Amino acid sequence: MGRTSDAPQQLVEAARSLLHDRGYSAIGVAEICERANVRKGSFYYFFPSKQALTVATLRTTWAAERGRWLELLDDENDLRGLETLFREQAGIQLEHHVSTGSIIGCLYGNLALETGASEADLRSCLREIFDDQSQLVFSALSKAAAVGTLPMNKVTMETGRGLIAQLEGAVLLAKLYDDPSRLANLWQQMAALLGIARS
Repeated sequence: MGRTSDAPQQLVEAARSLLHDRGYSAIGVAEICERANVRKGSFYYFFPSKQALTVATLRTTWAAERGRWLELLDDENDLRGLETLFREQAGIQLEHHVSTGSIIGCLYGNLALETGASEADLRSCLREIFDDQSQLVFSALSKAAAVGTLPMNKVTMETGRGLIAQLEGAVLLAKLYDDPSRLANLWQQMAALLGIARS
């Protein structure tokens, strides 16, 4: 067994892997502990429930991913940053398909579809993440409009949410059909929503 001081991080890492591979309902505390090499009796010392661990896992995962989003969107022409961001998100799915033969989907989107009203804390966490993603996209749109690369009428939170929804929907359908080609024109679809020409 791992050191007690390492147990929370080991549990988070194990949960992230299992949630991506199997989903929320299909895994239990015992399996997470086995994957993490942590005694089951120690689990509840760190987390009161599987839901609490999942929330911690999502917050940790998004904190790391958010840094990458900010890095990509740190561009004077944030349309270029947005394009790079969304192409990279599609690329993650394509790379997984090459290595495993399947589309893994978005961790947040997968869980949003799976969780019900009884997982209120988890649903609240997912809403916060999607709201934050939409806000980051909105900020990028605002910068693009400020330098004249995007019409000002496209700079709304609704547009930000719409682009996130387009991303999530495209990934969902690619996973459903196990067809990576459904992500090939993702940026072109988003450019159409923004009313800009992109190759």
